[in-house]
Amino acid sequence: MSFEEVIRENLDIGRPGQVQLIFDRRVTARTPGRFRTRVITDGVVPSLHVDYKNTRIKQYHKEGRALRTETTINNTRDFGIGKLLKNLPALRQIGFQANRRLLDVQRISHDCAIGEDAFDKVVRPAEVEGQRASALRFGDKRVQALFAVLVVFSLQLRGFNNREMRVLLAQLPGLDPAEYPIGRMTCDLRRLRLHGIIERIPRSHRYQLTADGLRIALFFSRTCARLLRPKLAEIMPRPEPIPSALRIAFDRPNTVIDACCEEEQLAA
Repeated sequence: MSFEEVIRENLDIGRPGQVQLIFDRRVTARTPGRFRTRVITDGVVPSLHVDYKNTRIKQYHKEGRALRTETTINNTRDFGIGKLLKNLPALRQIGFQANRRLLDVQRISHDCAIGEDAFDKVVRPAEVEGQRASALRFGDKRVQALFAVLVVFSLQLRGFNNREMRVLLAQLPGLDPAEYPIGRMTCDLRRLRLHGIIERIPRSHRYQLTADGLRIALFFSRTCARLLRPKLAEIMPRPEPIPSALRIAFDRPNTVIDACCEEEQLAA
């Protein structure tokens, strides 16, 4: 269930750094109270508890139908507010804001699952109304070339057609556009369309990027060219390693493991 996934993704929500964001209060070493995340299971219904001083947030499924978030403030002085009834509106505002921040944090963390679904829809084969298309696998040279060219058309309001796409795509491997097979381009356009990356402009043979397609094309092409390839080059073993913080971080565990192995051999 989605709530169980939210709990797994927010097991650190009770740490001081997270608590001070949720309650908008500074947490120091002198702040009283225990900072922890408690996951309590009553039968098969889980509940999430977050504490700040004498204030507690409890989150659970109400009668198994809806997610309920309750904030209980047992000492108004924890927030610099008096105990008179006239302070009730200010106290309610603090509670509502804490609830909203908690839900915002959980929504952001749950977006990872949404992003995973979006990634899988691209890198796995697609089937739309009985039509099948092969996967657009991340890192595949042909796929990366397609995404790189699509970004060029991102600001072109009139879209693009087979020939315009083929001319730019042929330039990447240094081919003559006249020698690039039309059938191959047609196949690629169909594959992009079935994956939802592009869509056909009505009553024409031209295509345009979808809103999701533009984001995916930018993300796939930029992360591969600017992150994956150069950073892998930094960490891969070579006679003269590239000095970088990433390389040092990757080498450190190997150094420690080698040292432990040498100590064990000496002890034996």
